[in-house]
Amino acid sequence: MVDGVFELGIGYVNMHVVVTDDGVVLVDTGLPRRSATIDRALHGIRRTVGDVRTILLTHHHPDHTGSVADLCRRSGARVVAHRLDAPYVTGEARAVVRHPVVKLVGLLLGTPEPAPVDDLVTTDRATPVPGFTALHTPGHTAGHVSYLLDRAEGVLFAGDAAAGKRGGRIGSTPRMVSADLDEQARSVARLAELDFAHAVFGHGPAVSGRAVERFRQFVAS
Repeated sequence: MVDGVFELGIGYVNMHVVVTDDGVVLVDTGLPRRSATIDRALHGIRRTVGDVRTILLTHHHPDHTGSVADLCRRSGARVVAHRLDAPYVTGEARAVVRHPVVKLVGLLLGTPEPAPVDDLVTTDRATPVPGFTALHTPGHTAGHVSYLLDRAEGVLFAGDAAAGKRGGRIGSTPRMVSADLDEQARSVARLAELDFAHAVFGHGPAVSGRAVERFRQFVAS
C-alpha cells in the first residue's frame, strides 16, 4: 500500500501487515484457520511469524480475530483491543447473533479460539504502538477502533467503520452486521475531520491520494 504497509486478502476480508523498526504489527488477523496464509504472506516480505510483536484489533467479529490465538502462541505478540470488545475476544462474553444470514456465515466459518488481550484501549487517541493512534469509532461494534499510522502523510486503518467501494468511493458496512448505524455514521464523520492520504478497510479496496476527501464526500452525501 505504502512503504512497509501490506494488505492481505483472506477470503472476503482484509488484514494488514505493517513493518516497523521494532518488528511487525498486524492489524486484525482475518478468518479462522488461516494462519498458514499469513505465514506465507510474511515469508513473501522476508519476515516470519516470530517477527510479529503486536496485533491491533479493530473489533471482535470472527472474520477479524480468527487467527489471533494461534499467532499469539507462536509469536508471543501482545494483543490490543478496546475494553468494550475485549471480553468477546477472550471468551468472557459471547456475542448474540440475530440475523439468520450472519448466523449461517458464522456456522460455515467456525468460531475463533479465545485469545488473550494484553492491552486495553480505554481512551480515544491512545498510542498502543509508536506511530499508531487508536481512534474509538463505535457503531459497527461498541468497542470498534480505527488506527491512524503516522506514515506517508497518514494511513487510516478503518476496520469496519466504513468500507471501500469501486472507483475509490467510501461506503457503509451492511446494516445486518452493525450494532448501531447512527453511531457508526457519527464515527465516520469524526474520521472525516482528520487528515490522511490513504485508507484501508476490512472489506473493499484501499483508497490512496487524499483519501480523507472521499470520507468527507461520503459524509456530505
